[in-house]
Amino acid sequence: MRGGLLSVLENKGLRASAMDCARGITMVAGGLAWCVCNAGAAEYPARPLRVIVANVPGSGVDVLTRIVTSRLGAELGQHIVVDNRIDSRPGAGTAYGMEIGRTATPDGYTLISGATAALAIAPLIYRKQPQSILDDYDFISRFAITPNILVVTPALPLKTVADLVAWSKTQPHVKMASGGAGSQNHLAGALLYSMGKFPATHTPYRGSTAPVAAVINGESQWTLTPAPAVWPQVKAGRLRALGHSLAARTPLLGELQAIAETIPGYDYSGWFGLIAPKGAPAPALKALHNALRKVLARDDIRDAFAEQASVTAGNTPDEFRRLVLNEQAKYHEIVKAAGLKPDQ
Repeated sequence: MRGGLLSVLENKGLRASAMDCARGITMVAGGLAWCVCNAGAAEYPARPLRVIVANVPGSGVDVLTRIVTSRLGAELGQHIVVDNRIDSRPGAGTAYGMEIGRTATPDGYTLISGATAALAIAPLIYRKQPQSILDDYDFISRFAITPNILVVTPALPLKTVADLVAWSKTQPHVKMASGGAGSQNHLAGALLYSMGKFPATHTPYRGSTAPVAAVINGESQWTLTPAPAVWPQVKAGRLRALGHSLAARTPLLGELQAIAETIPGYDYSGWFGLIAPKGAPAPALKALHNALRKVLARDDIRDAFAEQASVTAGNTPDEFRRLVLNEQAKYHEIVKAAGLKPDQ
């Protein structure tokens, strides 16, 4: 358009006026582009968001993610859809959902709710360079810390952690249920029987709720899994809790003993946080972090977490990244000592 306009005006001997006109058109076009870009940034989010959960509905990360996003959506003024993406194969872990999140369009409208197992543990088992996971995502904030609860079927004559250790040594085949190789309850359980020096056979299931169901019906004897997935079952009498994974007793769990009281040094709890595909717009990441910080400060969210035996726990994006690195370093030797491999 600019070339055609100049030639017409030049033919009439009006080159100076042509240049002025062209500059005006360029300035108007640039101004329009600036307005469009900044309007888009100012209006984020302009449509509903999706949060991918690489675990089954009812799992610990699923339960707490739904609590958080119900209020986060209101804070942002948009609906948030929780999208459970899981591999249908037994014991497949969280890799499928995490990969869907990693390859999603980085526009700020797809987020991933990541857990200890997916961000810190699985890379130690499945990646040659575990730290490379930091290059795949933008980190927004951790939002929860939750203990793991050691539970057994109530039909067993077990009341304490010491009972489980002693009883397991007299049984020919004790099954420890988990959500798959590299899952949080896999490593938590492997660490338990390794440190406690008692036998157990790792029995992987699909997702986090299936191992809980297996223990309830007696198909497996015990599991050690995030509190939100089992605490309601404990309170309903369908499972018996023997201990928790925090270093000491907590008011959240009443008089339930810490596993460390029986197996000194045992300390394995989990956390959950929001991340986005790498390359998400900085204004969107900032808006998400600020909104999440406000949500985690609400008393109703803290109370809802307490009902799941969990606590709100925000941090900055940089602190979240460092947390993942520190947790990888913490669990590296544990994974190695437990002999965890992808095919377990």
